[in-house]
Amino acid sequence: MRRIGMLATCAADGGQGDIHPITNAALAWADGRIAWVGRDEDLPAAYAEETPANLGMSTPVVIPGLIDCHTHLAFGGWRANEFVERINGRTYQEIAAEGGGIAATVAQTHAISSEALFDKCASFLAEMFSLGVMTVECKSGYGLTPAEELRILRVYRGLAADGPQRIVPTLLGAHTVPAEMHDRRDAYVDLVINEMIPAAAQERLATCCDVFVERGAFTVDEARRILRAAQEAGLAAKVHADQLSDGGGAAFAAEMHAISADHLEHASDAGIAAMARAGVVAVSLPLAALYLGQAPMPARKFIAAGVPVAVATDFNPGSAPSYHLPLALTLACTMQRMTPAEALKGATIYAARAVGLEAEIGSLEPGKRADFLVLDSPSIDHWLYNFRPNACKATVCAGHLAGELA
Repeated sequence: MRRIGMLATCAADGGQGDIHPITNAALAWADGRIAWVGRDEDLPAAYAEETPANLGMSTPVVIPGLIDCHTHLAFGGWRANEFVERINGRTYQEIAAEGGGIAATVAQTHAISSEALFDKCASFLAEMFSLGVMTVECKSGYGLTPAEELRILRVYRGLAADGPQRIVPTLLGAHTVPAEMHDRRDAYVDLVINEMIPAAAQERLATCCDVFVERGAFTVDEARRILRAAQEAGLAAKVHADQLSDGGGAAFAAEMHAISADHLEHASDAGIAAMARAGVVAVSLPLAALYLGQAPMPARKFIAAGVPVAVATDFNPGSAPSYHLPLALTLACTMQRMTPAEALKGATIYAARAVGLEAEIGSLEPGKRADFLVLDSPSIDHWLYNFRPNACKATVCAGHLAGELA
């Protein structure tokens, strides 16, 4: 692709806002991989004849394929009733205590067939792809039995085979303790450790394991047992941390050398410092803060401490019922005072790091997968300032022009 007005490589080096833009750029790829990137005038002769022009658009802006590094993609039903209840003053915790929240979605997920669940997820993914989202982390967590958790992960395996997006499957059997086992918490933790994790690892159904560390969910001690077992089975550790209160989740994520700690609205200064030392990615989820009416994760504190901040949707039927990652990026700017460049890096190379794929995706550098999108916008700043239903003009996934919008 030639005569690109501005190309953001989003390479890892530099700070949160360093997206390494190239003006009047060119990008060449072969066999699904990036072969060369740089200024158009420097394009090697070997690529000049085979590299297409700018897909019919003048002065386009090109960015890496977006990565949503935190979703709960597979679920039955919706929870619009809880949305109204929270508007009327009830809290998330009050609703959950009466059988709503995660438990309500677990019941609806058990009731949906695998075929219907697959089709529902596929429709979400198609709309996400049209927005330029080319990699999606997908958690289980609405099964809470070995059979149901594995069923959800098998749906993700089918979606990955169906393409075109890359799916990063995460086992979240430790989402909450099911009601029937509230008096046998240790037994449920044992179930996650002794049945869910070995089965998911043996079938290669998951690459990561997540735990919700929070009051009403799992304690740090319980999470430590689960994630140690997961790491021994070859799964990378992730943590839902400090969303509703400071439960020590940020420091725990650092202790476990998790690849990410997500939410972090109430993380302590000590926890932030520990994450910086351990190199843990902080995943900001501003849509959840918006829907729950909470103050968002203090992104500027994390950035100042040297913690890379990724941005994701937390797409789920309760607290973040939207898969619109560009909207989440705009909210990161308006609610968390991240610049558009900082937000973009959070949905590209830092998001890739949060799912353990920074060597493969997340930036436009030679050798990486040729995932990128063309924006119908004059700049990155304008893209996130002038919010539109969709500013993605064209998508190239693994080197194939997979979608072009009229």
